[in-house]
Amino acid sequence: MGIKDTAAEWRVIASETPFTGNKTSVRTDEVVMPDGTVVKRDYQVHPGSVAVLALDDEGRVLVLSQYRHPVRQRLWEIPAGLLDVPGENPLHAAQRELYEEAHVKAEDWRVLTDVYTTPGGCDEAVRIFLARDISDVEGERFEVEHEELDMELDRVPLAELVRGVLAGELHNNCLVVGALSLAAALAGDGLDALRPADAEWPARPFEA
Repeated sequence: MGIKDTAAEWRVIASETPFTGNKTSVRTDEVVMPDGTVVKRDYQVHPGSVAVLALDDEGRVLVLSQYRHPVRQRLWEIPAGLLDVPGENPLHAAQRELYEEAHVKAEDWRVLTDVYTTPGGCDEAVRIFLARDISDVEGERFEVEHEELDMELDRVPLAELVRGVLAGELHNNCLVVGALSLAAALAGDGLDALRPADAEWPARPFEA
């Protein structure tokens, strides 16, 4: 089947958490290298995330623009959010984020891809879903706050997103990975060949 990532865990002889934040923390591990030396590795401990590439009947992707302070930019993104509850079903979290950020629901859900965002310095794992057969949700919108108060929504053709990614105009990790993965799926075995929405996710095990 070709190359495949595999589970591995080198020995840790000491660990401390010098910083604990609201949602994430920083951990320092002392890790034994293959030659027996011991080195310190600092990394962010993250609960994990979900993201949703919502595709409408016209082949457009639902995107939103949001200010991201660490990079000092407004980034075009796809709806996404944290897995706030340990063991939370990622599909349920994705459905919640699509509703809260875009006031949209979907009837068909598939797993598009799973990624580690920055495995050299953070243990964040993200599951990106493909949502189809989308429609607006009736009733009052979810009350937003902070950066989401200034959020802008749009629907953009997939080809335009791919062009923007390759031109260096779009930079959000989930948008980039999601758009290119969707384009690859369409050019390959098709969307119905994608994994089911409840596919196993070893990086963040969950209950059905």
